[in-house]
Amino acid sequence: MQTLTFADCSFEKAGTNYMKKRNIAILGSTGSIGTQALEVIERHPENFEIEVLTAQNSADLLIEQALKYRPNTVVIVNEDHYQKVFDALDPQDIKVFAGENALASVVEMDSIDMVLTALVGYSGLLPTIRAINAGKTIALANKETLVVAGEMITKLAQEKGVNILPVDSEHSAIFQCIVGEFHNPIEKLTLTASGGPFRGKNRELLASVTKEQALKHPNWDMGAKITIDSATMMNKGLEVIEAKWLFGVSLDQIEVVVHPQSIIHSIVQFEDGSMKAQMGLPDMRVPIQFAMTYPGRLKADYPRFDFMNYPELTFEKPDVETFRNLGLAFEVAKEGGNQPCILNAANEIAVQGFLEDKVGFLEISDVIENCLKKVSYIRNPELEDFIQTDKETRAKALELIK
Repeated sequence: MQTLTFADCSFEKAGTNYMKKRNIAILGSTGSIGTQALEVIERHPENFEIEVLTAQNSADLLIEQALKYRPNTVVIVNEDHYQKVFDALDPQDIKVFAGENALASVVEMDSIDMVLTALVGYSGLLPTIRAINAGKTIALANKETLVVAGEMITKLAQEKGVNILPVDSEHSAIFQCIVGEFHNPIEKLTLTASGGPFRGKNRELLASVTKEQALKHPNWDMGAKITIDSATMMNKGLEVIEAKWLFGVSLDQIEVVVHPQSIIHSIVQFEDGSMKAQMGLPDMRVPIQFAMTYPGRLKADYPRFDFMNYPELTFEKPDVETFRNLGLAFEVAKEGGNQPCILNAANEIAVQGFLEDKVGFLEISDVIENCLKKVSYIRNPELEDFIQTDKETRAKALELIK
């Protein structure tokens, strides 16, 4: 059975798409997901009100967004930029805060209905926990939260009666397939992967690829970190772990299939052998909008899929020997404890090292494997253990890439 319960949201007119206006906090509004979420909101101003916008470093864009969308509050996490943001927005009667503590506490504002967590990496964990404790509906685009502490997060969400609505295209696809099927056990989940820019390439070629090549994803327009993760297949590994916790299935019930066209976003197979697939052009605005409007759908004018433009949809088995990160993700998911936390922290540091030309593409996996061997294993971690594990792993990974 599914781990989380997704409660119906109230509508003003039964049987229509008219929904009560929702007050949204976007954590990471200047990133790829955040900017696309703002585009969705701009198209439906009668349905959404922006309460909070946050950014890590992009002060200029945060200021531009705040002046346009007029949120109640903004948070700039890097305190070095506080004065600049404050000077620009305080005269406009927009509250300005700075720092990680402000990021974690702003989600507790009474006026917020939904928190869209679009932060990159481990940084999404503590704000998501605070938002769940405050009873806010979560639209989750930060898969690392469930990778690092999936058991803790899902248990907390159940205790607080909080819905976690997936934004990742693959998990949104699964969710859309199981709506109306919550009482029917899942037999298998199939996560599709594009294969990234290096699909079919061997290790000899991968040893010399550049970050410019790795950042050219064939289908999706994403931020730098997730694009590199897609190229190494780590993104799909993280999604496997996220799916395990979101949908309450075992790893044996999850498979990954390479689907280069990125039209079928994921598939659910039920116990009678029936399969449901969610399809569409690769456009993140669709799953973002679905999460923000669930259980309804608002009309959108995004480009439509045409079968005649895709006469063939193909599928391949992933190459886990060449792309070792996918195999590593399955291994740590089976091991459990703080191993997924180690995997995530080591990967974040290694990817940043690759983007800074400090490690090679294949060395990303080497850094992760070394950290998994050298950082202490904790079978039943608590929040403080995750915090310490993340800190210890980052230090070890930085040593390895110097």
